[in-house]
Amino acid sequence: MFWLYHTILYQPLYNLLILFYNFIPWHDLGLAIILLTVLIKLILYPLSQQSIKAQKALQDLQPRIDELKVKFKDNKEAQAQEMMKLYKETKVNPFSSCLPLLVQIPFLIAVYQVFRTGLSSNHAELLYSFVSNPGTVNHLFLGFMNLSTANIVLAIIAGAGQFLQTKMFMTKKPAIKSEGSKDENLMAEMNKSMMYFMPIMTIVIGASLPAGLTLYWVTMTLLTILQQYFVLKNHNQSSQAPKIIDIKPANQ
Repeated sequence: MFWLYHTILYQPLYNLLILFYNFIPWHDLGLAIILLTVLIKLILYPLSQQSIKAQKALQDLQPRIDELKVKFKDNKEAQAQEMMKLYKETKVNPFSSCLPLLVQIPFLIAVYQVFRTGLSSNHAELLYSFVSNPGTVNHLFLGFMNLSTANIVLAIIAGAGQFLQTKMFMTKKPAIKSEGSKDENLMAEMNKSMMYFMPIMTIVIGASLPAGLTLYWVTMTLLTILQQYFVLKNHNQSSQAPKIIDIKPANQ
């Protein structure tokens, strides 16, 4: 299993990073990381696109889900059955938005290993024949930011990006004034708390990791925000577009 991970993920990513590093005239590791992140984002683009659309579909479906929770608040089994029926009718998979996150984890681990061990010592034996050995890799980004140590500024940017990415899906909902509104209000409060908790956790974790990995996370988050913006924009335009009704004249 380790051999498979090493051959399919770790070694290719390591070689791509060194290839980009060699390609950039001034050998900037940070720019090489950004190029590598863009390439990974392109590879994961279809899955990410599917995840964003699934999240939006679930958001649009939430009012109907809330109605079922209120209607069947005393019968959890019937509530679950009606929800599954609703998902089937609307062709929405509640778990499809999680798949890209799970797929991205091995990439994140591989990139982390590249930054932690691959760049800390000479691993010329891992380089492909067409990738030249640069010797010592300069860890500075733009000539002043050391990517081998933690950087609180990048960690804060990563947290801010995480907050914006989550907030793009948050919508204000009117309070449900029914007897079953307690669960919905509690869930809304939990979602709101997570919107602030996750960015804080991102900052804390990012402040303890090498800045190279945090730069990867920042770049990936910004690319995802850009992708979300266009997906949500297209969705809103299509949902607001007036429907053309073909009215045939009455027979004389």
